[in-house]
Amino acid sequence: MKRRAWLTLGAVVLGGGGIATYAAASPSTDAAGGLQPKRPVKVYDLTLKSAAVGKRELPRTETKEFSLLGVSWTGVTKPLEGKAQVRTRSSDTGEWTAWQDLETNIDPPEDPEERSGARGASEPLWVGPSDGVQVQVVHEDGTTSAGLPKGLEVNLVDPGIATAAEQKNAGDDTDPAAFAADPTPTPTPTPTPTDSTSPTATDSASASESASASASASASATASATASPTPTPTPTPTATIPTAPPSTVPEPSMVSRAGWGADESLSPDPSEYNPDVKAVFVHHTDGSNDYSCADSAAIVRGIYAYHTQTNGWNDIGYNFLVDKCGTIFEGRKGGVDLPVLGAHTYGWNRESTGIAILGNYTAAGASNAALTSVARIAAWKLGQYGVDPNSTVQLKAGATQKNLAGTSFTAGSLYTFNRISGHRDGYATECPGTSLYAQLPTIRAWASGPVQGLKLTSLTGAALSGSTYYTKGAITAKWSATTPGSLISKFELLVDGKVAATTSGTATSAATTLAAGSHKVAVRAVHQSGKTATTTALTVVTDTTAPTFSTTPKITLRTGTVTTTAAPVTLGWKAADSQALKQVSLLSPTTATFGPTTTSSSRSAKPGTASTWSMKAYDVAGNTRTSSPSYTPMILQETSATKSGSWTTRSSTSYLGGKSYSSGSKNASLTWTFTGRSAAWVVSRASTSGQAYVYVDGTKVATVDLKSSTTAYRQAIWTKSWSSSAKHTVKIVVVGTSGRPTITTDGLVYIK
Repeated sequence: MKRRAWLTLGAVVLGGGGIATYAAASPSTDAAGGLQPKRPVKVYDLTLKSAAVGKRELPRTETKEFSLLGVSWTGVTKPLEGKAQVRTRSSDTGEWTAWQDLETNIDPPEDPEERSGARGASEPLWVGPSDGVQVQVVHEDGTTSAGLPKGLEVNLVDPGIATAAEQKNAGDDTDPAAFAADPTPTPTPTPTPTDSTSPTATDSASASESASASASASASATASATASPTPTPTPTPTATIPTAPPSTVPEPSMVSRAGWGADESLSPDPSEYNPDVKAVFVHHTDGSNDYSCADSAAIVRGIYAYHTQTNGWNDIGYNFLVDKCGTIFEGRKGGVDLPVLGAHTYGWNRESTGIAILGNYTAAGASNAALTSVARIAAWKLGQYGVDPNSTVQLKAGATQKNLAGTSFTAGSLYTFNRISGHRDGYATECPGTSLYAQLPTIRAWASGPVQGLKLTSLTGAALSGSTYYTKGAITAKWSATTPGSLISKFELLVDGKVAATTSGTATSAATTLAAGSHKVAVRAVHQSGKTATTTALTVVTDTTAPTFSTTPKITLRTGTVTTTAAPVTLGWKAADSQALKQVSLLSPTTATFGPTTTSSSRSAKPGTASTWSMKAYDVAGNTRTSSPSYTPMILQETSATKSGSWTTRSSTSYLGGKSYSSGSKNASLTWTFTGRSAAWVVSRASTSGQAYVYVDGTKVATVDLKSSTTAYRQAIWTKSWSSSAKHTVKIVVVGTSGRPTITTDGLVYIK
């Protein structure tokens, strides 16, 4: 069922002699209650009339909803010396927007005499589905409307519905993936064999940008102010279809004109072709950035209809358009792989191609997805002519004019431009917006190569020690790069300069297994241009040999307090590795972790119980070795010793076993015989304690003084250890120290 809406328009007189026009549409309905039917694009021209001086009226007009609008006037070469502003009412919410400026300072056509039907017009503004509009046009001096051009119109564009995706998502503004790119490149159509030259289409930022033009102009120009003394002739565009040259880089996928719903009857004239493409000019289309990418095809259709139906051009001005999600749309017809003459940058169309990003990029920069797609198109088109996107070129001026920075151009002279330039570099416009203009160096770098920001971020399967990585063999290198993967042909994992693994340009890791020995590992990125970038090589050593315990873990008795449940011991060991020892861990009878240079630790062991002292050595590569010897501390009470001389038994819970021997008789002795590898004499100490001689295997080895300022019991005061277990005899002899002859012994502890 046909959807109908009534648009009511009226005019009010502005205080400065301007024109204010108001139009409101009744809500559209679908009687069927289903999806919107497929419908073609429509343009509604609403004439601003004046019944008396200073007053203009519009009759009631029947129309449907619109999503894009602009203001146009009679006389393509006559500028609108004033301000045009619009407000629109959302057909979804019924809310009115704030006033928005229409950009009217746009590029003039290069051949106005050949375009009798062309009109002067503002840039089109995408406002989304709307059912009401209010327009005001004020002369720049604010006092009279006499200086306004004739034939002022408000041009409302309904982009219609042209694709199944749009019908499916009609009314749904939340699905950015509703319109996908064509999987294959667009074929070259065959134009009719006639000749015509199209005027220049333009894009620019809002009027608010003009206030900052002078501040940014000094930094914005890339064109040289000095003309070449010997300019070469500029070839005239031709309708003859050239042969598409192959490019040095892959062609990006894009939505064809059929894909976004171009009504080819709106552009019946044949395409014209330049000899080549020497440069790319980047634009923005102005308008809102909060559009859904599901609406991108409709936006392109709206711009196309506005350029052809309102401006009177023979086609859309841009060669390519890109939305914020990175979807590329074929613009002007004639074959995306051919040097189609566009209408985008006044004075420079005959040696360039034009790419426009949907939206306004004055305050905010374009998305990485959009920048990536612009870089891909630019690299592909310039690659067809063997051109480095990050180089410069001399272009011949097709018009005498100035750019935004104030650089003067004289028609017929040559000027230096970056291969990828902004609209403002060639014409006095804010386009492509200050923020997007600042992103052009990024686009150039991504398009040209080599890959930017390449670095190895990690090496799993290997551990770093100092400046060297150690592995048992299998590693996975991970990397990152700032150049988008769609501009990268491949990544190569290099081992000692040779390719060990190859991945796609969107990959971020690769794995390989290294042979034994030392290696240099790096990642090389191959840009689609063939240029390469390589990370700094890492030193990686493959080590499959386990560490060794050159000294087996062992415990020896140390000084300290002895109980029936804990004897003080020192755990000692020595581990080594052929490459790099990482750590040594104690696994039992308790747990602890030690650094690679530590070789001992103070511990305690339970007397009378065999304990396994298990230790594990780790090297940096991950190889391990475990050693698990077993030891038993034994307590020999004083009663088990062979006595000589006079000894007295003492009883107290403070003694080992509750009893001890005490003697002050000179040369009184106790002798213990045992088989073990370490021994400790246990005593009680006090301020009155005396001295004793210690004999080991019949040899005097020490004189021990038991005197202590504080009373202490069960003290291992003297220790002795051997490299292996063997039979030994320890004998203590009372010295009989003058004034404090008495010693109290509490037994002997040994390790077996």
